[in-house]
Amino acid sequence: MDKKVEKTDKKSVKKREKIEYKSYSFVDKLLKKIGVMDEDKRKRTGGIISVSLFAIGVTLWVWAALNLCILIARLVLTYTPIMTLFKNANQTLLELVLEAVVYLAALLVTIFLPWCVLKKFSPVAKTNRNEMGLRGLPTWTDILLSIVGYIVSTLIGGLLLLIGQAMLPGINWGQSQEVGFHSILTSGDMIMAFVALVVIAPICEELIFRGWLYGKLRARISALPAILLVSLLFGFVHGQWNVGVVVFCMSVANCLIRELTGTIYGGILVHIIRNAIAFYGLFVLGL
Repeated sequence: MDKKVEKTDKKSVKKREKIEYKSYSFVDKLLKKIGVMDEDKRKRTGGIISVSLFAIGVTLWVWAALNLCILIARLVLTYTPIMTLFKNANQTLLELVLEAVVYLAALLVTIFLPWCVLKKFSPVAKTNRNEMGLRGLPTWTDILLSIVGYIVSTLIGGLLLLIGQAMLPGINWGQSQEVGFHSILTSGDMIMAFVALVVIAPICEELIFRGWLYGKLRARISALPAILLVSLLFGFVHGQWNVGVVVFCMSVANCLIRELTGTIYGGILVHIIRNAIAFYGLFVLGL
């Protein structure tokens, strides 16, 4: 099994080097045309530009893919002829199904669309379990690190919120996060909302951000800029200052856990813990 993984990794490295060489050659020719004649300088500059363009491009792709899926979902929700078919359906069940469909679409568009469309033209579009951080199975180390990661990221996030309130009082730092599920009437509704918010959302978001995006970035840039790009985007897509700060800290913790373990299992557990506690406060205690 290990030899098979090692063989796959070597093949991935060769393909990566091939695509990076092509990218460098293009930038090298461009720099030569604009008058940068020193070969060493062109090599350094070309490498930096190629990697930077890739990092920015793949990050923007995730942002665009997520927004595309959300936009389509909103169009479907506002398209009356479709929604009238479900007017008598259980609203919580409907929200659960819609959330699952949106997340599935986000996974397909973000990860598998580039793979299917570009795999013949660019080996970089392909991915594998190692790059996704799905090697092996969860371990006790993942569980331990998830507890530590949750506590540390929550404390730092709370501290940053206090600093933000003091320095930027004009921002609504106490804004409630909109998570949907306003029609919970029965215990069955509660279970369905729990599955959507505490199971589906954490797993799918970790697969996209700390799995695919971080894996692609980390293969070409160092840990610090990869962590910052992933975490800034993750905070930004949540659309609120207070939520963005907290999930930024969680994302940093999850990226660090991936660095330590090579997998996203610990990060998924951190995310599940955070959402479960928030779920309890919002739907059980009514905070």
